[in-house]
Amino acid sequence: MDATVTVAAVRDVGPGTVAIEFETPAEFEAEPGQFVKLSATIDDESYARFYTLSSPGVTDTFEVTVGIDPDEAGPFSHHLESLAAGDTIDLSGPFGQSYYDGEASVVVLAGGPGIGPAVGIAEAAVADGNEAAVVYLDDAPAHETRLDALSDAGASVVVTDDEADLTDAVADALSGDDVDEEQVFVYGFASFVDAAIEALEAAGGDADAAKVENFG
Repeated sequence: MDATVTVAAVRDVGPGTVAIEFETPAEFEAEPGQFVKLSATIDDESYARFYTLSSPGVTDTFEVTVGIDPDEAGPFSHHLESLAAGDTIDLSGPFGQSYYDGEASVVVLAGGPGIGPAVGIAEAAVADGNEAAVVYLDDAPAHETRLDALSDAGASVVVTDDEADLTDAVADALSGDDVDEEQVFVYGFASFVDAAIEALEAAGGDADAAKVENFG
């Protein structure tokens, strides 16, 4: 669907990272892990980018998480960073098939901006009474408060800034004999996706069965 959505709140959730909460338009439905396209015209130039939901579902509001690299951010990133409650922006979607669908056990491998869908999926699984594990690679972690809450709720959470640790962390997140019963999700840029898939295969997981969203 296409809609103009209103910002409900904007929060700093980590270094160079904001979570933008939107009021849900009529008839909009999306699952944790799906993504939307946000677009705006800035100084007579049209911009559009895709962002994955970071909320555990869609209620009266839903959320996306936006990372802003101060060395590379362009006009649209700065526009998103400047949004405040009451502002509006154009939205299309949702898109994507790599989303949480009520699986009894989920393992989410996240690199950089993949933390948004990671916390959303893990929170949705925990709320459903299911098992969840998150392995998050980033040297400047975001959403640490939500990750701590997930850990307190019984989810397995590993945060590392060293790719060398990824293989062991993924192996520990999988459940041994029950590895075939777990749904693995992978979210991040291409280099992380490649490393995560390699780690998954080394741990005996089925990379072909993983739900993967490559951010390019």
